[in-house]
Amino acid sequence: MRTVIFRTIAPYLTALMVLFSIFVTLRGHNEPGGGFIGGLIAASAIAIYGVAAGVSSVRRSIYYHPMAFSGFGLFMAAIAGLPSLWERVPFLTGLWVFPEIFGVELALSTPLIFDLGVYFVVMGALSSIALALEEREDK
Repeated sequence: MRTVIFRTIAPYLTALMVLFSIFVTLRGHNEPGGGFIGGLIAASAIAIYGVAAGVSSVRRSIYYHPMAFSGFGLFMAAIAGLPSLWERVPFLTGLWVFPEIFGVELALSTPLIFDLGVYFVVMGALSSIALALEEREDK
């Protein structure tokens, strides 16, 4: 499956898919979508790049091991619950703040941190599985 056309298009397709996964994750904060779906799209992008360019090329590109992303995501998801303890409400209760930056009001919340954590967990776990399967196929 490593044709010249596929190898040429794969980096651009991967970049577009990662950008789209970030869009879906951030849009899903208040709309359908979110961290799980965004993580699936990002893992698919990494898998496509792995098929086209090889696993070693992907591992060099993402720099960290995919399971490190999963661990970071799990840490972020757990951290999202700590502000609720500070406010003396049940763990993982959604809390919002609305800071005004350059005249624009931003809605920052603990569900956003949780969604980003889920994004990293799904992306890291599924990328790790996909790369392991691709690596096994190469041998």
